[in-house]
Amino acid sequence: MSDTSKSDASKPALSDPIAMEVFTNRLLAVADEIGTSMIRASFSSNIKERKDCSVALFSADGRLIAQASHIPLHLGSLMGSVNAVLKAYPIEKMVEGDVFICNDPYVAGGTHTPDISVITPVFAGGRLRYFTANIGHHSDVGGTVPGSIHGGATSIFEEGLRLPVMKLFRAGELDEDLLRMISLNSRSSEERWLDIKVQAAANERGARLMRELADTLGADKVDALVEDLFAYTAQRLRNRISEMADGTASFHSKIESDGLGPVEVPIQANVTVKGDRLIVDFEGTGPQARGGLNVVASALNASVYYVVKTLLDPYLLPNSGMFDGVEISAPEGSLLNPRQPAATGARSITCNKVVRALIGAFSQLLPEDRGQAAGQDIVPVMVFAGKRRGRDEGYVYLESIGGGAGARALGNGMDGVHVHVTNSSNLPIEPLEIEYDLLVDEYALVEDSSGAGRYRGGMGIARQISAPNGGVIFTARSDGHREGAPGAKGGSAGREAHLVKNPGSNHAEELSPMIAGLSLGAGESVRLETPGGGGYGAPAERDPAELGRDLRDGRMSREKAEELYGKEMLEKALDRA
Repeated sequence: MSDTSKSDASKPALSDPIAMEVFTNRLLAVADEIGTSMIRASFSSNIKERKDCSVALFSADGRLIAQASHIPLHLGSLMGSVNAVLKAYPIEKMVEGDVFICNDPYVAGGTHTPDISVITPVFAGGRLRYFTANIGHHSDVGGTVPGSIHGGATSIFEEGLRLPVMKLFRAGELDEDLLRMISLNSRSSEERWLDIKVQAAANERGARLMRELADTLGADKVDALVEDLFAYTAQRLRNRISEMADGTASFHSKIESDGLGPVEVPIQANVTVKGDRLIVDFEGTGPQARGGLNVVASALNASVYYVVKTLLDPYLLPNSGMFDGVEISAPEGSLLNPRQPAATGARSITCNKVVRALIGAFSQLLPEDRGQAAGQDIVPVMVFAGKRRGRDEGYVYLESIGGGAGARALGNGMDGVHVHVTNSSNLPIEPLEIEYDLLVDEYALVEDSSGAGRYRGGMGIARQISAPNGGVIFTARSDGHREGAPGAKGGSAGREAHLVKNPGSNHAEELSPMIAGLSLGAGESVRLETPGGGGYGAPAERDPAELGRDLRDGRMSREKAEELYGKEMLEKALDRA
């Protein structure tokens, strides 16, 4: 039965579904074109190579029309920023050629200061019809440490430049004074100047494509199709929700540090199904963190929408129709609804732990074949700052590292990947070593890091980087260093994370996962080993042939296999291998 067949007579009739599918893909193609233009033209490795950016299209009243497949967490910043623009500047005061810029989590809908949003009004058919919007994670926007983010920040004022909604272009004229001010507040000012201009140019490319679409189909027809798209998406999600049994389920996760010390902060997700509505609240979550791990509403909402889409309907179109059937709340003054001026820079760690709690709650309300164990469920980040090779100009190199995904009810977890709300790429070794005065000593999967079970968890990543000539400042933010990712249905936990200075030497030192401002001398190195994913199902249920393949491929040592699966299973696995 199709989704639209459940609509009753009171619901508006939708357009031809085939035509709407074609139209939807045209919108997604526009969003993809903006993203491609932005990535190819950018100058910083963080956007050009790692693709730490996102783009989207919005209606004139601030509803999300389409988002390209980049980073789920950025959905929060983009939605918040467009709504902040509409609040600061009424539509009647906008003119063609205006472009807006902002980043602040409290007054401009952002989630942390390095994510700078650029929003462009698009006029068609004689009036403002759409917005093109993009966001780029800039490697540095000032603050107390290179990279602008550290767990120990006690307020947002330590996290760099705060930008309310401002006009970057006025009727097509660039405000160079504003751009100069933003750039000079960064430790890599040239990159900021160039990448922000690229963001504006990418939006203009999307604006041209949207005007062409309006000219081809007619602006009013496009508006009608967009409304149909919202209605279809909303009804389809309601159908998925109504298939769940009414009831409430709760699940806990936690962050291991509040940024200033090993103070655990609990996260509690409560999911309630009432007919075709979902109510998600976070009563029971701990107080806001002293450090930079707090999550504002725009980031929390994006995390919830990610889980709803992933678990209920992975092919659901990401637009505002998806949000109609979901209510979200968190206690004021908590980790997930902090009061100003709480720091929010490391919010991605907390957001992934929110996802862990949400998946645990949803799993109690869904069929067992959709269950999954926890993955690394953090966004471990290494930041190095120093001088570029052969140049006086400084650099800030930021890298978020993948890890093990949790095993699922139907298969193994993936190895060495970003999980949940982040989706950026790694920086390849070649451009890293060419651009920065750094060397990659090792980049590999971590043996014995997977949780055991009927299906094993994914493997973590080891990333070891050295400073051959010294003069480098290192900062990190991570979690999961005391406890590994828990398994599900009898599966064991994955291996915990480790951060070590000068590994393998006589003066090796285990570092705090929130270390900031660490000086690296000539030849010194830092190694981060990210967590493995938890296993799913009892280890005794593992297919010996699959375990044998893990042994053959070097994913697991014989000693670890015997510890986790037992001697008898190991012997069977060796026979099969």
